[in-house]
Amino acid sequence: MLKDFFDGKEPNKGTNPDEVLAYTTAIQGGVLSGEGGEETENILLLDVAPLRLGIDTVGGVMTHIIPRIPTKKSQVFTTYQDQQTTVTINVYEEISMTKDNPELGNFHLTGLLPAPR
Repeated sequence: MLKDFFDGKEPNKGTNPDEVLAYTTAIQGGVLSGEGGEETENILLLDVAPLRLGIDTVGGVMTHIIPRIPTKKSQVFTTYQDQQTTVTINVYEEISMTKDNPELGNFHLTGLLPAPR
């Protein structure tokens, strides 16, 4: 699929993904801290998710939000119970059932207006 996307060009298979992650993380740190000087002031690194990201929804089902490529996406969700004022969002990666995925983190949405689910 990757070869087709790039008009038949062979992908470089000699790059260690862990090294790429380490290098780009170091570069991003230099850019954000300003310590890279003139050499990094015009560099823009875009975040790329190596796996799909999603949230835990009713029944432990993972709803994918972000595919593996850079993207912008929005999706509307409703509360699970009537008059619910708080929601905890658990973020996972890749597989369809959240119990099979590592949790990347979570956050709480508070102050929701009570309403029917």
